[in-house]
Amino acid sequence: MSVEEKSILNRFYFIAGGMFIFAALIAFKLISIQFVNGDKYRELAQRNTTKNFTIPANRGNVYADDGSLLATSVPKYDIRFDAVTVSSENFSEFLVPLSKALSKRFGRSSSYYENLFRKARANKNRYLLVVKGLGYSDYVAVKNMPLFEKGPYKGGIIVEQRTVREHPLGKIGERLIGNEMRNQPGVYEVGFEGAFDQYLKGKNGQRLKQKIAKGQWKPVYDDNEIEPEDGYDIISTINVNIQDIAHHALLKQMEYYEAEHGSVIVMEVKSGEVKAVSNLGRTSEGKYYEKLNYAVGESHEPGSTFKTMALMAALEGGVVDTATVVDTKNGSKRFYGRTINDSRRGGYGEISVARALEVSSNIGLATIIDEGYKKDPQKFIDQLKKWKLHEPLGIPIKGEGKPDIPEPGHRKWSKNALPSMSYGYNLEMTPLQVLTFYNAIANNGVMVKPRFIKEIRRMNVVVDEFGTDIIDFKICSEGTLNQIQHILENVVNRGTGESLYSEYFPMAGKTGTAQAEYWMADWAENKRYISSFAGYFPADNPKYSCIVVIHKPSIKKGYYGADVTGPVFKRIAQKIFTDSPLIDYVIDPDENDPDLGNDYQNFYANVQNSYERVPSVMGMAGMDAVSLLENSGLRVRLVGNGSVISQSLKKGAQFKNGQQITLHLK
Repeated sequence: MSVEEKSILNRFYFIAGGMFIFAALIAFKLISIQFVNGDKYRELAQRNTTKNFTIPANRGNVYADDGSLLATSVPKYDIRFDAVTVSSENFSEFLVPLSKALSKRFGRSSSYYENLFRKARANKNRYLLVVKGLGYSDYVAVKNMPLFEKGPYKGGIIVEQRTVREHPLGKIGERLIGNEMRNQPGVYEVGFEGAFDQYLKGKNGQRLKQKIAKGQWKPVYDDNEIEPEDGYDIISTINVNIQDIAHHALLKQMEYYEAEHGSVIVMEVKSGEVKAVSNLGRTSEGKYYEKLNYAVGESHEPGSTFKTMALMAALEGGVVDTATVVDTKNGSKRFYGRTINDSRRGGYGEISVARALEVSSNIGLATIIDEGYKKDPQKFIDQLKKWKLHEPLGIPIKGEGKPDIPEPGHRKWSKNALPSMSYGYNLEMTPLQVLTFYNAIANNGVMVKPRFIKEIRRMNVVVDEFGTDIIDFKICSEGTLNQIQHILENVVNRGTGESLYSEYFPMAGKTGTAQAEYWMADWAENKRYISSFAGYFPADNPKYSCIVVIHKPSIKKGYYGADVTGPVFKRIAQKIFTDSPLIDYVIDPDENDPDLGNDYQNFYANVQNSYERVPSVMGMAGMDAVSLLENSGLRVRLVGNGSVISQSLKKGAQFKNGQQITLHLK
């Protein structure tokens, strides 16, 4: 054998040997994959093609006190189509019947759906969106249509379920009820939704899905792997009718005064149940919506509504009594180098302590508190702290504002601190905190914690109940309480709130007007105010307490509490009793009518029990008049808009149930 032949033979052996080794390595790798690491790679392949997806649980419902829905989870269904899975025979046979069924159900032409499905088939689209956001009845109908009834493999149907949170009241009370956080699905932090999320959220389920394309998955089975468990329901204290009344009363006033923002709270006196909370903020376009929960979260200087607390502290401390005379000068007085003024030009002169609160004299209250406590200011602060005015109420709703009551040694303390605090400056409280105190006055001295929830239920079975929580069994002596109740009623009868006065529907409360942002350089040229009214009704047998706070009303139209917020309070009070069986008459009857008498309670009972006489609705807003008359059994025909200027049936006349009355409005 030649040298050349040997060389060729050696190269052949080398190549053959290399190929043998390579083949052996491949065989070894195959054996290793199949037998040694088989489970690992099979699990990896399975994990890459199938995946368990979380199925969110339906959140529990939020109900009003009468069972009306405030928030509920509604299932929505998206229907998609896998155009590859369906066989050619099934696609050809059922394309037209399916398209006709969809056309009949949803209104688009049959040809639209035919072209949609044919194009998906040609493009091998495995995730075609057919229809989105279906309710349950539409979903069931689609699922039973030709071809789709064959299921996900033979019929190509892909069903995706999601839940949508809906509010039957719309935007009314939205901040109190709460919403899902933007860009954070399933996260609730405000209102009832946030406060009681642990009850409402339920337990999520799981559903196995198979990857069919890049980023696209479809369910492997019709049923879930783990079924989600619905959340519990909460029964709130909110009354739908009172909430509606409060919202529209506030909105009307906000629009007229072009105010920046405002809030209203209505609370049941005995139980502390919050019946309504409305929060309205102004947009740049001048529209109003539930922007922030000002009622619960916004601490601000309360202004003159705090004078009630200041005077009560002085009465309890024995510093003054209601007959003590205080000199309010000529409406201007200097305290430690700073001048305090009263709103009335020329002042009130020498008046009683009781009258000082009735007319809301800044000088009167500043003089009382300064002279009574300047040697021991901590004594005044301690009384406020005894009432826990320096502490948050500790309600479950997140974001409660923190009160700020300075005391000696605090950075905000100075010689002027006492006189300033006496009329509601140099301290901060939220509307809800102020109302809680006024509610205690109405409740014969028992201070109760505001309550938003009555029960937690699961499938109509009560899981937890929330009773009245008493903060203080008696905030003051009986003497102080009786005196302050009498003064607050006189505020409406003959004081700063006299525009609210009604002989046959007694109300009690305190007006408030405070300067806002007065420390800013532009305040003199651009004055801003906070108007408020806090009180309760009926004054002789309190059923509800209420506070109205409106920030930065247009000063061209008015800014005093009696003008801006007082009418909201009065409208809410009258509407609540007009629309309820408690009091069916709130407009003053003719004093000369011998059949009506002078006692509003006797008159109310007469009207409520007999419904035989026509009440007068002259001067009443149209919507209020309709509620009153329809509750009395009359059919109402309205002509025009505004307030009633004439009525076709005379006041006091007898009528039959269902008889028509025509009201002319202007």
